[in-house]
Amino acid sequence: MSEQREGAEPPGWRKLVGPLLEIGPLLIFFAASGRWGVYTGTAVFVAATCVALPLYRLLEGRWPIMPMVSGVFVLVFGGLTIWLQDELFIKMKPTIVNCLFGVILMGGLFFGRSLLKPLFRAAFRLTDIGWNLLTRRWALFFFALAIINEIVWRNFSTDTWIASKMVVSLPLTLVFAVAQTPLLRRHWDGPDNPFKAG
Repeated sequence: MSEQREGAEPPGWRKLVGPLLEIGPLLIFFAASGRWGVYTGTAVFVAATCVALPLYRLLEGRWPIMPMVSGVFVLVFGGLTIWLQDELFIKMKPTIVNCLFGVILMGGLFFGRSLLKPLFRAAFRLTDIGWNLLTRRWALFFFALAIINEIVWRNFSTDTWIASKMVVSLPLTLVFAVAQTPLLRRHWDGPDNPFKAG
């Protein structure tokens, strides 16, 4: 399979596949909701998720765990939103998913396991302390995203809630991920530290 694709893909193409397929349905939801309303946007979101996940499996050879979990909630809560014509369900989805991720990560630490390690050890090689710290930080961040979502959807209009996903949640997630670079640098396991300054 890799031999067939060799030479057909530009350098770095495969590195973009995962992030694009994970974030793509969400971006489509924002665009469709802004143009046609939350119900049409939700329907498009569900359809895009149904396309993106199998495509990820086809191109990457594996099912992405966290997007899969989120995708199930998109299908369930998106389906309820469309069926009952009640936007409450799609608004609550980020709260429930982020709380679920936070609880799972914290639960793993409680039992002495960093559940981020099996997910990202192909990309990062950290000490056990590093994995535990990174897992705890992401768990707390997921809880913070859940709180932000609750504040916004309960106190502002649907249009503001949709915009907040684009201008608050996504940028905040990117900034938080980049902010973990010092931790990755300090707790990298091995001499070939790609985050080492100089």
